Amino acid sequence: MIHSRPNTILPVPSLRNVQAFIEVADTGSLNLAANKLNITASAVSHQIASLENYLGKKLFSRSGKGVQLTAIGERYLREVSGALNTIGQATEQVIHDIHQDDLRIHSAPSFGLLWLMPRLHRFRQASPELKISLTCSYESIQFSRDNIDIDIRHGLSQWPTLLVKTIKNEKMLPWRAAAGPESQPIRTIGDLLSCDLIHSDSTLINWNNWFSWHKVKGWNKNFVFNFDRSYMSIEAARMGMGIILESNLLTGESVRRRHLVPVFSHDVSMPVAAHHFVLPHAGEQKEKVKRFFNWVREELNAEGFYL
Repeated sequence: MIHSRPNTILPVPSLRNVQAFIEVADTGSLNLAANKLNITASAVSHQIASLENYLGKKLFSRSGKGVQLTAIGERYLREVSGALNTIGQATEQVIHDIHQDDLRIHSAPSFGLLWLMPRLHRFRQASPELKISLTCSYESIQFSRDNIDIDIRHGLSQWPTLLVKTIKNEKMLPWRAAAGPESQPIRTIGDLLSCDLIHSDSTLINWNNWFSWHKVKGWNKNFVFNFDRSYMSIEAARMGMGIILESNLLTGESVRRRHLVPVFSHDVSMPVAAHHFVLPHAGEQKEKVKRFFNWVREELNAEGFYL
């Protein structure tokens, strides 16, 4: 049901200026109000002056001892304090209303298919009252426009205005089919140069980066297959079509099922920070988002990863 608004919208001043007014009234000091608002005293003074200009009334009288509310200022404080408290309560209800809508998640395709999907039933068991909507693509989304709560992104972390939680302890290393015959023994990293290698176009670290990390110089190798999705490369390796360089995060399920095994018994991994949970800062306060992250942390910790 859509509620109608009054035809005449009453004038409303800047809420930032009103907030500054309330803090100065509560503390009796521009400096103390500035500290609470994490801005300068000059900025607070400017906001008060802007509000007084908007109202056409003096809200404070100034003296050497500081500032004091005028009679009009006291009356205005009583009215706007109640109004802001109502806005705050309404905002709190919207943020924490677990039944407001589904938990809507957008994910990079390989992470959504290989890590999240096999585990979602456990989250469903932990929070049966929540409905889960999952979409997967590499499209750029906008949280408000697309009505997304959490976006799970692959790539370099470069979203300064958003809250970013990066999965730690992810590593890249070579994998092969557990049941596939080895055409030649692989004892050293150099032995890989004579093997069928599969290239994943979308990974942050590719074979060239990995060989350089291990100081293998002058290698020139044609790949038997190139795939633009990690889940395709992992499936090809599972079928015995070649050796892949993929993350232990995405190959985890295949390893647990004994479809894939690491090529080397010793640690030849290269660290990478490739997967990130991204959301607006206010979204972290939603009860459904808190539940999801608590569950994700438990799942990751059980596998040697963490946020």
